[in-house]
Amino acid sequence: MPIKIQSDLPAREVLENENVDLIISDRAVIQDIRPIKLLFLNLMPKKEETEIQFARLLGNSPLQIELTLMTTASYKPRNTEPGYLRRFYRSLDDVKDDYFDGIIITGAPVETLDFENVNYWQELVTIMEWSRHHCFRRLGICWGGQAMLYHFHHIQKHMIGHKQFGVFDHKLTETKSRLMKGFTDSFPMPVSRYTENRSEEINKHPYLEVLAESPDAGPGIVRHQDTGDLFVLNHLEYDADTLAAEYNRDQKEGLETPVPLNYFPDNNPAHAPINYWRPFAFLFITNWIHDLYQATPFDLTTLDQPKS
Repeated sequence: MPIKIQSDLPAREVLENENVDLIISDRAVIQDIRPIKLLFLNLMPKKEETEIQFARLLGNSPLQIELTLMTTASYKPRNTEPGYLRRFYRSLDDVKDDYFDGIIITGAPVETLDFENVNYWQELVTIMEWSRHHCFRRLGICWGGQAMLYHFHHIQKHMIGHKQFGVFDHKLTETKSRLMKGFTDSFPMPVSRYTENRSEEINKHPYLEVLAESPDAGPGIVRHQDTGDLFVLNHLEYDADTLAAEYNRDQKEGLETPVPLNYFPDNNPAHAPINYWRPFAFLFITNWIHDLYQATPFDLTTLDQPKS
């Protein structure tokens, strides 16, 4: 939560330059408080597992979060009971007249396909366009982030030729960002993908900035300077055993998936992995919520008004 200070406090300028969350006493007196409304577009096959991973992180904030679960209408997931989806999930038709502080678009196991060949791509495009006027900010995870970069900024993903798999150190490239406040200069992040986005293509867009990058896995976190949209190309939300389960699944299917790097103790799949990226997952999502809280309008319906 922001710190309330007097508007004429001498330390104010220093604190603001360090991106400390502040609220001036005059504003605090008249401030209206409401829940932060988030729309969670879950494209992962194991819906409940992904819900838990993100809800755990979102629940770490002292702010009240109102989370709405969303799925696609044009494609029905095979790994989730239809009754579960009907009870807990909404489609665009259900929320099209609502407004949200943010939308989170998860990853999906479709990254080796061209975007246009994904069977729900046109629906996702419709959702992303709808979000321009109904969601203050967007957060895309892995393939969800790639889809946003492609749709909004025409940045293509590229096949790597092998599976980028493991836990990779990412170096901060922008230390003054509020979103990376409290991070060490280098931090671990799980990676599991066959495609990549390239920094040189992202950097051609002056309004996009790479906040964290791995020398081995490429850009990990990208931010749009004007809209505040975030593209997180890896998986801070993963549980300790998520990569292990994926590795074991690939082994059973006869895939030539290597042992995930920097993951199993002594690089031995017989040893239980340790989640040493968890603190950064909590820190990142908390920073994102606080940054969102500082900027989002109280009346979300103003998002749908013409820009002057």
